[in-house]
Amino acid sequence: MSALARFLGDSPLRVIIKLLVVSFLVGLVMHTFGWSPYDVLRGVQNFFLDIWNMGFRAIDRFLGYILLGAAIVVPAFILLRIASYRK
Repeated sequence: MSALARFLGDSPLRVIIKLLVVSFLVGLVMHTFGWSPYDVLRGVQNFFLDIWNMGFRAIDRFLGYILLGAAIVVPAFILLRIASYRK
């Protein structure tokens, strides 16, 4: 087996035929749904942007909960420390 065939996993002619068949099927499905390569790339980009934004939204929500709780806990802690200091 040649280095090229070993790299491709089969003979070059068979790989070309397989790629043509798969390309035809993918092109047929994309045409059926009205998709273009640009739509697919935009969809992948939006997917990663949504994951990125969701991560920061989760961090923002988490920090918001901490600040909301701290608005009650910190003054209560200070009042309890002042009350126990006088004893």
